[in-house]
Amino acid sequence: MSPLVPPTLARADDNARRARFDLRVTLLGLALLVLWEVLGRDLPAARAYGTASGFALRDAWLTSTLMHQGGRILGWCVLGFLAVDAWLQLLPGPTRAERLRWLAACVACLLFVPLIKHYSRTSCPWDLAEFGGIARYVPHWLTGVSDGGPGHCFPSGHAVAAFAFFSGYFLLRRHAPTLARIWLGSVLGLGLAYGWAQLARGAHYPSHTLWSAWLCWVVCQTVARLPQRTLSAPAF
Repeated sequence: MSPLVPPTLARADDNARRARFDLRVTLLGLALLVLWEVLGRDLPAARAYGTASGFALRDAWLTSTLMHQGGRILGWCVLGFLAVDAWLQLLPGPTRAERLRWLAACVACLLFVPLIKHYSRTSCPWDLAEFGGIARYVPHWLTGVSDGGPGHCFPSGHAVAAFAFFSGYFLLRRHAPTLARIWLGSVLGLGLAYGWAQLARGAHYPSHTLWSAWLCWVVCQTVARLPQRTLSAPAF
């Protein structure tokens, strides 16, 4: 940083640069999601794993035990680590108020996406008559049309066990950029792996996972734009 630039102006410039980056990622992600929806690739993706007898990998150890149940346990462990970190400040750099802010953002993601899922009328692939169920395929964006199945499948709640931790990237990027990028890559990798497992099991379409990722990013981007005092807390 140049000695001629006041620290407050430098921070403002950094914040503006990060805000522009966040917005570009949001818009690019939305454009790719819309393209996926227009191309209608969900059902062909499900057909790659499902037959009239169902999904062979629905209860497989890799997809069900390791990726689904194990992924949920890992998510709780990471959330617990972030809660401890907010108290003990284990990671380098951020203040306790920042840690609490992004812990709250993580919890908001964990609540927000399942809330949408609760009211969704979209059924899972394994509920389709084509795969041995009772429902017919209806794109999830046709919100007023019932597919005849149990619904409550869009977006992917399991993928949030990874994507909610976008919050860690936002927490770290100003203080430890390299660690933040590693964190972001790990979250993306795990989220896509969870999404694949749920696709292979017949539990979700790819778009369900991708929308979960986008929604979690939007929640974190929104929190990043809030004034610090909105979610700050007094030191313990």
